[in-house]
Amino acid sequence: MNDIAPERHTITLERHSREFEIELPIGHLDADGRLHRTAALRKMTGRDEAIMADKNNRNNAARMITELLANCLIRIGDIEKPGRSIVQQLYSGDRYFLLMKLREITFGPDMQASYSCPTCREANGLIEDLSALEVLRLGDGELPEDIVVVLDDGYDDRNGQHHDTFVFRYPTGTDEEKIASAVRENASAGKNALMARCLKSCGDMPKNRMEGLGTAIFNDLTLGDRARIDRALNEQGPGIRLSREVNCVNCGRHFTATLDLSNFLSAS
Repeated sequence: MNDIAPERHTITLERHSREFEIELPIGHLDADGRLHRTAALRKMTGRDEAIMADKNNRNNAARMITELLANCLIRIGDIEKPGRSIVQQLYSGDRYFLLMKLREITFGPDMQASYSCPTCREANGLIEDLSALEVLRLGDGELPEDIVVVLDDGYDDRNGQHHDTFVFRYPTGTDEEKIASAVRENASAGKNALMARCLKSCGDMPKNRMEGLGTAIFNDLTLGDRARIDRALNEQGPGIRLSREVNCVNCGRHFTATLDLSNFLSAS
Protein backbone atom coordinates (compact mmCIF):
# COMPACT_ATOMS: atom_id res chain seq x y z
CA MET A 1 0.00 0.00 0.00
CA ASN A 2 1.37 3.43 -0.92
CA ASP A 3 2.08 5.76 1.97
CA ILE A 4 0.13 8.80 0.74
CA ALA A 5 0.30 11.77 3.08
CA PRO A 6 -1.68 15.02 2.85
CA GLU A 7 0.27 18.24 3.13
CA ARG A 8 0.37 21.87 2.15
CA HIS A 9 3.10 22.87 -0.28
CA THR A 10 4.14 26.53 0.00
CA ILE A 11 6.51 28.15 -2.47
CA THR A 12 8.77 30.95 -1.25
CA LEU A 13 8.65 33.72 -3.86
CA GLU A 14 11.96 35.58 -4.09
CA ARG A 15 12.12 38.99 -5.70
CA HIS A 16 13.15 38.82 -9.38
CA SER A 17 13.32 35.02 -9.34
CA ARG A 18 11.82 33.31 -12.40
CA GLU A 19 12.70 29.67 -11.70
CA PHE A 20 11.19 27.56 -8.93
CA GLU A 21 11.82 23.95 -7.86
CA ILE A 22 8.78 21.91 -6.86
CA GLU A 23 8.40 18.32 -5.62
CA LEU A 24 5.83 16.39 -7.65
CA PRO A 25 3.20 14.28 -5.87
CA ILE A 26 3.98 11.25 -8.09
CA GLY A 27 6.87 11.88 -10.47
CA HIS A 28 8.04 10.80 -13.93
CA LEU A 29 9.48 7.32 -14.53
CA ASP A 30 11.91 7.45 -17.46
CA ALA A 31 12.79 4.69 -19.93
CA ASP A 32 15.69 3.57 -17.72
CA GLY A 33 13.45 3.10 -14.69
CA ARG A 34 14.60 6.24 -12.88
CA LEU A 35 11.98 8.20 -10.96
CA HIS A 36 12.17 12.00 -11.24
CA ARG A 37 10.24 13.90 -8.56
CA THR A 38 11.74 17.42 -8.67
CA ALA A 39 10.43 19.80 -11.33
CA ALA A 40 11.65 23.29 -12.17
CA LEU A 41 9.08 25.82 -13.43
CA ARG A 42 9.51 29.35 -14.74
CA LYS A 43 6.90 32.10 -14.49
CA MET A 44 4.39 32.51 -17.33
CA THR A 45 5.08 35.16 -19.96
CA GLY A 46 3.05 36.83 -22.69
CA ARG A 47 3.90 33.96 -25.04
CA ASP A 48 2.28 31.52 -22.60
CA GLU A 49 -0.81 33.69 -22.36
CA ALA A 50 -1.11 33.43 -26.14
CA ILE A 51 -1.13 29.62 -25.85
CA MET A 52 -4.16 29.79 -23.58
CA ALA A 53 -5.91 32.29 -25.85
CA ASP A 54 -5.41 30.14 -28.98
CA LYS A 55 -8.86 28.92 -30.07
CA ASN A 56 -7.48 25.52 -31.06
CA ASN A 57 -6.16 24.98 -27.54
CA ARG A 58 -9.32 26.34 -25.95
CA ASN A 59 -11.27 23.55 -27.64
CA ASN A 60 -9.06 20.98 -25.93
CA ALA A 61 -8.27 21.94 -22.33
CA ALA A 62 -5.94 18.95 -21.87
CA ARG A 63 -3.88 19.92 -24.91
CA MET A 64 -3.73 23.51 -23.64
CA ILE A 65 -2.34 22.28 -20.31
CA THR A 66 0.22 20.18 -22.19
CA GLU A 67 1.37 23.13 -24.31
CA LEU A 68 1.52 25.48 -21.33
CA LEU A 69 3.48 23.12 -19.10
CA ALA A 70 5.78 22.09 -21.95
CA ASN A 71 6.68 25.76 -22.38
CA CYS A 72 7.14 26.54 -18.68
CA LEU A 73 8.82 23.33 -17.47
CA ILE A 74 12.57 23.87 -17.42
CA ARG A 75 13.41 20.36 -16.27
CA ILE A 76 12.17 17.28 -14.44
CA GLY A 77 14.87 15.65 -12.36
CA ASP A 78 17.93 15.77 -14.62
CA ILE A 79 15.87 15.87 -17.82
CA GLU A 80 16.37 19.32 -19.32
CA LYS A 81 13.54 20.86 -21.38
CA PRO A 82 11.28 17.79 -21.10
CA GLY A 83 8.86 19.05 -23.78
CA ARG A 84 5.42 17.86 -24.88
CA SER A 85 6.01 14.11 -24.95
CA ILE A 86 7.04 13.89 -21.31
CA VAL A 87 4.33 16.31 -20.19
CA GLN A 88 1.78 14.06 -21.91
CA GLN A 89 3.19 11.06 -20.02
CA LEU A 90 2.83 12.74 -16.64
CA TYR A 91 0.00 11.55 -14.42
CA SER A 92 -2.99 13.86 -14.25
CA GLY A 93 -2.30 14.40 -10.54
CA ASP A 94 1.13 15.85 -11.35
CA ARG A 95 -0.17 17.94 -14.26
CA TYR A 96 -2.83 19.71 -12.20
CA PHE A 97 -0.38 20.18 -9.35
CA LEU A 98 2.08 21.85 -11.74
CA LEU A 99 -0.70 23.98 -13.22
CA MET A 100 -1.66 25.35 -9.79
CA LYS A 101 1.96 25.99 -8.86
CA LEU A 102 2.56 27.73 -12.18
CA ARG A 103 -0.27 30.13 -11.43
CA GLU A 104 1.02 30.62 -7.87
CA ILE A 105 4.60 31.50 -8.85
CA THR A 106 3.41 33.86 -11.58
CA PHE A 107 0.77 35.86 -9.70
CA GLY A 108 1.05 34.79 -6.06
CA PRO A 109 -1.15 32.40 -4.05
CA ASP A 110 -4.36 34.47 -3.92
CA MET A 111 -6.91 33.96 -6.70
CA GLN A 112 -10.43 35.39 -7.00
CA ALA A 113 -13.07 32.66 -7.39
CA SER A 114 -16.86 32.53 -7.65
CA TYR A 115 -19.18 29.60 -6.94
CA SER A 116 -22.88 29.46 -7.80
CA CYS A 117 -25.05 27.87 -5.11
CA PRO A 118 -26.98 24.89 -6.55
CA THR A 119 -30.01 25.80 -4.40
CA CYS A 120 -30.50 29.56 -4.69
CA ARG A 121 -28.09 30.27 -7.61
CA GLU A 122 -26.42 33.03 -5.61
CA ALA A 123 -22.82 33.75 -6.64
CA ASN A 124 -20.35 33.28 -3.79
CA GLY A 125 -17.16 35.26 -4.28
CA LEU A 126 -14.06 33.98 -2.47
CA ILE A 127 -10.33 34.54 -2.43
CA GLU A 128 -8.66 31.15 -2.84
CA ASP A 129 -5.23 30.59 -1.30
CA LEU A 130 -3.55 28.23 -3.77
CA SER A 131 -0.69 27.56 -1.36
CA ALA A 132 -3.21 26.09 1.11
CA LEU A 133 -4.67 23.49 -1.28
CA GLU A 134 -4.26 20.00 0.10
CA VAL A 135 -1.73 17.79 -1.68
CA LEU A 136 -1.50 14.01 -1.37
CA ARG A 137 1.90 12.67 -2.36
CA LEU A 138 3.54 9.28 -2.54
CA GLY A 139 6.41 8.26 -0.28
CA ASP A 140 9.99 8.56 -1.48
CA GLY A 141 10.68 6.31 -4.47
CA GLU A 142 7.12 5.01 -4.68
CA LEU A 143 4.96 4.82 -7.79
CA PRO A 144 1.17 4.71 -7.78
CA GLU A 145 -0.32 1.27 -7.41
CA ASP A 146 -3.29 0.12 -9.45
CA ILE A 147 -6.67 1.32 -8.19
CA VAL A 148 -8.89 -1.56 -7.10
CA VAL A 149 -12.59 -0.67 -6.90
CA VAL A 150 -15.10 -3.17 -5.51
CA LEU A 151 -18.55 -2.24 -6.82
CA ASP A 152 -21.83 -2.63 -4.98
CA ASP A 153 -23.89 -3.67 -8.00
CA GLY A 154 -21.23 -4.68 -10.51
CA TYR A 155 -21.49 -5.60 -14.18
CA ASP A 156 -23.28 -8.60 -15.68
CA ASP A 157 -21.97 -9.62 -19.10
CA ARG A 158 -24.04 -11.27 -21.84
CA ASN A 159 -22.97 -14.73 -20.65
CA GLY A 160 -24.50 -14.08 -17.25
CA GLN A 161 -21.15 -13.69 -15.51
CA HIS A 162 -21.07 -11.14 -12.68
CA HIS A 163 -18.03 -8.85 -12.29
CA ASP A 164 -17.69 -6.56 -9.30
CA THR A 165 -13.93 -5.96 -8.95
CA PHE A 166 -12.49 -3.43 -11.38
CA VAL A 167 -8.79 -2.50 -11.55
CA PHE A 168 -7.64 0.81 -13.02
CA ARG A 169 -4.40 2.67 -13.61
CA TYR A 170 -4.16 6.40 -12.92
CA PRO A 171 -4.92 8.66 -15.93
CA THR A 172 -2.21 10.61 -17.76
CA GLY A 173 -2.06 13.67 -19.98
CA THR A 174 -2.35 11.46 -23.05
CA ASP A 175 -5.62 10.05 -21.71
CA GLU A 176 -6.94 13.57 -21.07
CA GLU A 177 -6.14 14.69 -24.61
CA LYS A 178 -7.65 11.57 -26.22
CA ILE A 179 -11.02 11.96 -24.47
CA ALA A 180 -11.28 15.75 -24.84
CA SER A 181 -13.64 15.65 -27.84
CA ALA A 182 -15.94 13.19 -26.04
CA VAL A 183 -16.03 15.43 -22.96
CA ARG A 184 -16.85 18.43 -25.12
CA GLU A 185 -19.83 16.64 -26.68
CA ASN A 186 -21.14 14.92 -23.54
CA ALA A 187 -19.58 14.96 -20.06
CA SER A 188 -20.94 11.52 -19.19
CA ALA A 189 -19.61 9.99 -22.41
CA GLY A 190 -16.25 11.62 -21.71
CA LYS A 191 -16.17 10.05 -18.26
CA ASN A 192 -16.93 6.65 -19.82
CA ALA A 193 -14.08 7.12 -22.29
CA LEU A 194 -11.60 7.94 -19.52
CA MET A 195 -12.67 4.97 -17.39
CA ALA A 196 -12.42 2.63 -20.39
CA ARG A 197 -8.90 3.86 -21.25
CA CYS A 198 -7.71 3.33 -17.68
CA LEU A 199 -9.44 -0.01 -17.05
CA LYS A 200 -6.90 -2.85 -16.64
CA SER A 201 -9.23 -5.66 -15.59
CA CYS A 202 -12.92 -6.33 -15.02
CA GLY A 203 -13.26 -9.30 -12.71
CA ASP A 204 -12.02 -12.38 -14.59
CA MET A 205 -13.27 -11.19 -17.98
CA PRO A 206 -10.76 -11.94 -20.77
CA LYS A 207 -8.81 -8.84 -21.76
CA ASN A 208 -9.79 -8.96 -25.44
CA ARG A 209 -13.47 -9.18 -24.45
CA MET A 210 -13.09 -6.28 -22.04
CA GLU A 211 -11.36 -4.11 -24.64
CA GLY A 212 -14.00 -5.01 -27.23
CA LEU A 213 -16.79 -3.84 -24.94
CA GLY A 214 -14.99 -0.58 -24.15
CA THR A 215 -17.30 2.15 -22.88
CA ALA A 216 -20.35 -0.16 -23.06
CA ILE A 217 -19.32 -1.62 -19.71
CA PHE A 218 -19.68 1.73 -18.01
CA ASN A 219 -22.96 2.58 -19.70
CA ASP A 220 -24.48 -0.42 -17.90
CA LEU A 221 -23.14 0.40 -14.43
CA THR A 222 -25.43 1.94 -11.82
CA LEU A 223 -24.87 5.60 -11.00
CA GLY A 224 -23.70 4.63 -7.53
CA ASP A 225 -20.96 2.39 -8.96
CA ARG A 226 -19.96 5.03 -11.50
CA ALA A 227 -19.62 7.61 -8.72
CA ARG A 228 -17.49 5.15 -6.72
CA ILE A 229 -15.09 4.73 -9.66
CA ASP A 230 -15.01 8.47 -10.30
CA ARG A 231 -14.03 9.16 -6.69
CA ALA A 232 -11.31 6.52 -6.81
CA LEU A 233 -9.79 7.97 -9.99
CA ASN A 234 -10.09 11.65 -9.11
CA GLU A 235 -10.20 12.09 -5.34
CA GLN A 236 -8.42 9.25 -3.58
CA GLY A 237 -5.06 9.14 -5.35
CA PRO A 238 -1.97 11.36 -5.15
CA GLY A 239 -2.19 14.92 -6.42
CA ILE A 240 -3.66 18.31 -5.56
CA ARG A 241 -7.21 18.54 -4.27
CA LEU A 242 -9.33 20.88 -6.43
CA SER A 243 -12.57 20.15 -4.58
CA ARG A 244 -13.76 23.10 -2.46
CA GLU A 245 -16.27 23.29 0.39
CA VAL A 246 -18.45 26.41 0.14
CA ASN A 247 -21.05 27.90 2.48
CA CYS A 248 -23.60 29.97 0.57
CA VAL A 249 -23.79 33.51 1.96
CA ASN A 250 -27.41 33.80 0.80
CA CYS A 251 -29.23 30.61 1.85
CA GLY A 252 -26.64 29.01 4.12
CA ARG A 253 -26.35 25.78 2.16
CA HIS A 254 -23.06 23.91 2.39
CA PHE A 255 -21.98 22.51 -0.99
CA THR A 256 -18.97 21.06 -2.79
CA ALA A 257 -17.54 22.66 -5.94
CA THR A 258 -14.48 22.29 -8.16
CA LEU A 259 -11.91 25.07 -7.87
CA ASP A 260 -12.93 28.00 -10.09
CA LEU A 261 -10.13 28.70 -12.61
CA SER A 262 -11.87 31.47 -14.58
CA ASN A 263 -9.34 33.99 -13.16
CA PHE A 264 -6.30 31.81 -13.84
CA LEU A 265 -4.61 34.57 -15.85
CA SER A 266 -5.61 37.40 -13.52
CA ALA A 267 -3.28 38.85 -10.92
CA SER A 268 -6.20 39.89 -8.69
